[in-house]
Amino acid sequence: MTRTALLTATLLLASLQAQATRGTPATTLPLPPPAATPADAPLQRQTGMTVLEGSHGGPVIIRSVEPDSLVGGDRLDFTVLDADGDGTVDRREAASDASLRAEFDRVDANRDGRLDRDELAGWIL
Repeated sequence: MTRTALLTATLLLASLQAQATRGTPATTLPLPPPAATPADAPLQRQTGMTVLEGSHGGPVIIRSVEPDSLVGGDRLDFTVLDADGDGTVDRREAASDASLRAEFDRVDANRDGRLDRDELAGWIL
């Protein structure tokens, strides 16, 4: 092979390799947000687990967890309910939530006319 033919073959091979490894063209657009992972989800306490034989021959794991909110997607925020910031929710403050207003006496375990975080946690869970 002549020196020119060898140089031409080398350049052609380098060009083909460069085309094969060429990636996505550069862009000034922002990167898309990363995909959500299980670590991004709030922690929930597992309440049960069952392992079944799947149709593909491998195991299928079914887990149940405590809900992260009340039925209908409602969620009580203690700091919002505690309008005066005294660390408890009285009847006047509880009136802002219809369900809590209706069940106030049942939730008030120590019958002091005020609900603390522990009493509300017992009602929610």
